[in-house]
Amino acid sequence: MDNPFKWLETSALGTTVSQSTWLFPAIETVHVIALALVVGSIAVLDLRLLDRTWRVRAVTELTLDVLPWTWTSFAVAATSGFLMFASAATKYAADTPFRIKMVLLLLAGANMLAFHRFTYRSVAAWDVNAPTPPAAKLAGGLSLLFWIGVVTCGRWVGFTTQ
Repeated sequence: MDNPFKWLETSALGTTVSQSTWLFPAIETVHVIALALVVGSIAVLDLRLLDRTWRVRAVTELTLDVLPWTWTSFAVAATSGFLMFASAATKYAADTPFRIKMVLLLLAGANMLAFHRFTYRSVAAWDVNAPTPPAAKLAGGLSLLFWIGVVTCGRWVGFTTQ
């Protein structure tokens, strides 16, 4: 088949999700809960990077506490998101808010990679009782913006793919 989106939505997986009366809403519920945990756990760290909360707590300690929640929740959100996507892949692939959401997810990932590759390497110098450097504040601010955009576009998808 030439169109991978059409193939996916007509696959056993795609048709099972789309033809079930209860499966899509159940998957969507899991997706929303997982996304809330992803964004909430990321916001905890981002707000610390912005020196808005938990200033007496080491960034490294907070990172160790939060990232397992973030990654586990992200895996659940990505899996449930893929299952929903499979139910109507051609419709979602053509939807502008869905496309924007995917771009914002990529930007959030690139921001996180750049932060860990460059800025976080010097965390020992600003971990506790020191101002967060501008590069870390920028990463935290961008992260919050990207994730707010992901949530906004995700909600918008529900109104544009009826």
